[in-house]
Amino acid sequence: MPIIRRTLIGAACAVALTLPMLAQAQAIKIAGLYELSGAGASAGTMFKNGVDLAVKEINAAGGILGKKIEHSIADTQTNPGVAKGQAAKAIDDGAFAVFGPVFSGSIMVSMAETQRAEVPNFTGGEAAAITQKGNPYIFRTSFTQTTAMPKVAKYIATGLKAKTVAVMFVNNDFGKGGRDAITKALEANGVKVVADISTDSGQVDFSAPVLKAKNAGADALFVYTNEEESARALRELRKQGFTKPVVGETTLTGQKVIDLAGEAANGATAHVGLTVDAPNPLMLKFKAKFYQETKTIADHNGIKGYTGVYVLKAAIEKAGKLDRKAVAQAMKGLSVSAAKQPGVLLDVSFDDKGDLDRESFLVEVKDGKQVVKEVLPPLSRK
Repeated sequence: MPIIRRTLIGAACAVALTLPMLAQAQAIKIAGLYELSGAGASAGTMFKNGVDLAVKEINAAGGILGKKIEHSIADTQTNPGVAKGQAAKAIDDGAFAVFGPVFSGSIMVSMAETQRAEVPNFTGGEAAAITQKGNPYIFRTSFTQTTAMPKVAKYIATGLKAKTVAVMFVNNDFGKGGRDAITKALEANGVKVVADISTDSGQVDFSAPVLKAKNAGADALFVYTNEEESARALRELRKQGFTKPVVGETTLTGQKVIDLAGEAANGATAHVGLTVDAPNPLMLKFKAKFYQETKTIADHNGIKGYTGVYVLKAAIEKAGKLDRKAVAQAMKGLSVSAAKQPGVLLDVSFDDKGDLDRESFLVEVKDGKQVVKEVLPPLSRK
């Protein structure tokens, strides 16, 4: 083969190999670490689907600073050790930002990797301890327990006028953090906790915990478990004829819980940071788009994944460049208006710890649907 021809072929091969690499280098890599199997599969799948929808919309509109988003997906198997390994791999693969895990126990372990590499990490975890460790690269997509529980306690004390409460919680980082936060908030509102009922993650039989709740004789029951367990608890409460008010946080009245618990979910009341049934045109439009994409109704995790990507977009645009440190710094004190950035759905602001503030809702399940009873203002609103 003549030397000139060999040279041209070699050059063509080099170009063919280089172009995809250039395109990849120009993309904004988001690594998704989600619970797609195991006890957190429902929550993780919803969160992933929300991220998928936001990425699709943003890329269709031209990307961020003219660059498209590349979304990779990994299954943590709801295992903190697996999540930590996948976080390290995502960093090795050049992730600009990491989304997930959703479960508090997993993010508490995996975020050490993203912090070490100075990679912004958005999580659906709600355990208060997540943002109390001084990690400047961790950001929430939902309320922390320390901001949500005072709203629940206030409703129990003034709305239900309860004097005593039984607390049923899942014995993991998420559940124990919620138990501690609601106990402290109830005490501050003059309500006494008369029963502390621990359950296991993935627990199937709730007959014994429900019997303890009945025997406690409290004015109300507070339930704080994962979605599947919440549905099982509600079915057992109905089976054993429990008649006192059942109150919880977001995981008690999500759509997945309603679907699994059926008629037994009716009457359950909860404070929720996000709901597709909020009286908000942007939220209702999101609900329709999510259903069109997935044939499922989004729960709070779907909304968290979706809005989290738009918050990242706002932070990158505020920083004005694709620089991880600059974007993490831009998140401090970031306020995003839904009027200017509709993808965030609700006006939202962040503090210097990565915690967020926005409107929230008090809902009750009626006829198999969440019904918003009251819109609660952001904590920062005077």
